[in-house]
Amino acid sequence: MRILLHLLLMTLVFPLITSGQDDYEIQVYASPTVNKGSTMVELHSNFTIDGSKTIQSKVLPTNHVLHETIEITHGWNSWFETGFYIFNTIGNNNRTNYVGSHIRPRVMAPASWGWPVGVSLSLEAGYQKREFSEDDWSLEIRPIVDKQWGKFYFSFNPTFDKSFHGINKNAGYEFSPNLKASYDVTKIIAAGFEYYGALGPLNNIPSYQNQGHQIFVAVDLDWSPDWELNVGYGLGLTQSTDNDIFKIILGYRFHKK
Repeated sequence: MRILLHLLLMTLVFPLITSGQDDYEIQVYASPTVNKGSTMVELHSNFTIDGSKTIQSKVLPTNHVLHETIEITHGWNSWFETGFYIFNTIGNNNRTNYVGSHIRPRVMAPASWGWPVGVSLSLEAGYQKREFSEDDWSLEIRPIVDKQWGKFYFSFNPTFDKSFHGINKNAGYEFSPNLKASYDVTKIIAAGFEYYGALGPLNNIPSYQNQGHQIFVAVDLDWSPDWELNVGYGLGLTQSTDNDIFKIILGYRFHKK
């Protein structure tokens, strides 16, 4: 538990530090981990209506591409889970392919600690083929802080990305803040917005138009404790950001019998 406490304390330090999440998994994380013995299987489907149209830095264009990501997450105990991702892309001109895979261990502050907000820490590392990403080996450090106030929900993910091989391997850590705010319209439907940023290296933040900024209008449906559904439509706010993206996350929890 001492190691867990040290990891979680890091999440209180990282937010004081004032290219990020791509279009394979567009999600702002909540703090709870998957229950012990349960396995969550999710399909992330993201279609880019208006993306890049030429090869840039040896990366294939994203315009009119469908990204399909399979995420499998297993809960090992009340505060630790491990997720595994399989990234795939579907498009014309040789853009249909298996892209890569990541592994993601995550720890959370147990409810028994009585903290006023939910807190967890996710570490995600893995490989993506060079023709689909500027960096093929990378690490993501994602602190997660969230809170439910009555019908209002808020989550903040001040994410840090590090390339170990690729164009940005010498760029240092890049800051990619993500946040989500929603309101429970009914017991089943929650509506709100999600923001995804990619501000660039902390030691050399580029101009605004060369940063990534996306805003999504999103709806969550919670009709069953075993199912989850998130639907959203997003717009890019800068010239460096893919525009007009439609996303669906469909998940199901398998429980240990």
